[in-house]
Amino acid sequence: MTETPSLRNHFLIAMPALADPNFAHTVTYICEHNPEGALGIVINRPMDISLGDVLNHMKIQPGEHVDTAVPVYTGGPVQPERGFVLHQPTGAWTSSLPITDDIALTTSRDIMTAIGHGEGPRQFLLALGYAGWGAGQLEQEIIDNAWLSGPADPAILFDLPVEERWAAAAALIGVDLTLLSSETGHA
Repeated sequence: MTETPSLRNHFLIAMPALADPNFAHTVTYICEHNPEGALGIVINRPMDISLGDVLNHMKIQPGEHVDTAVPVYTGGPVQPERGFVLHQPTGAWTSSLPITDDIALTTSRDIMTAIGHGEGPRQFLLALGYAGWGAGQLEQEIIDNAWLSGPADPAILFDLPVEERWAAAAALIGVDLTLLSSETGHA
């Protein structure tokens, strides 16, 4: 059996027919993918809470020029009480998973303190929870036509308005999601 190439630093784009309420019309940034499974952060599901709410909960006083209205995202259904910061540049934080040379996923309090004081990474996405797959699960879901995948683009990840991310991630690989049928395996 050949080993599946890693989807690390790729977007996982929900197919239009994917009905799971956790993932319908989502784009997930894959942070880790290996034979044991995969971990990703959904990047287009803002919550009704903001950076200011999280800083307040953590008892971190925001700096004068910090935009406390920045949205927090639902990163996925696993550990929804835990915070994850997807960011660039990587920096030297206590608990970080480097994904590329300039993008990392950090879970330690020190990055939140720095963000709260206006000294954090230049670009970041704060999420509660993550998406996780066991060994072979993601590969099977792709075979079952639940997902498209393609290389990630930091501009979509950090700059593009949230409502445009799903279609833009698909467009990167030449797919117009509005033209896809919800029927699978039928010509």
